[in-house]
Amino acid sequence: MKTTFTIILVLLFTFKIYNYIKDKNRLEFTKMEYNQNDITNEQIKTYKFLSDMYRDPYFPNNCVDMGKNLLIKLCLDIEEKQPKTLEDLYILTHETTDRFNDLEEVFYENGSEIETVAREAICEDFRQIATAYGFENADSEELVATRDW
Repeated sequence: MKTTFTIILVLLFTFKIYNYIKDKNRLEFTKMEYNQNDITNEQIKTYKFLSDMYRDPYFPNNCVDMGKNLLIKLCLDIEEKQPKTLEDLYILTHETTDRFNDLEEVFYENGSEIETVAREAICEDFRQIATAYGFENADSEELVATRDW
């Protein structure tokens, strides 16, 4: 009985430590910056990411910059990993979408949120990226299927 109780305590403690580390590192990506000039795809290199969000004062520029950074990273990942199938592309777009899910917390902290205008701008940019990299028939909903917003 004591052994079982000890094992349960160890597992709970391990789980708490894991969650603490995971939560602490969850927004680390917001501190990394990627340069759009490093993108080799000419269509995307000069593309104005999240332009509707930048025009709307409801969205703080520092938050939109973080979203733009995620989209630039997605482009760089596509160029590096060169997905061959839609499924391969969706893996990359879902990772980016998951980061946007985490970024929503930062929007809230800055008096904003990822709502209709933001959702449309983000989804449009995912679509533009997919098309620019030769995935014209990518499903718009599947590109951001893991979204919480």
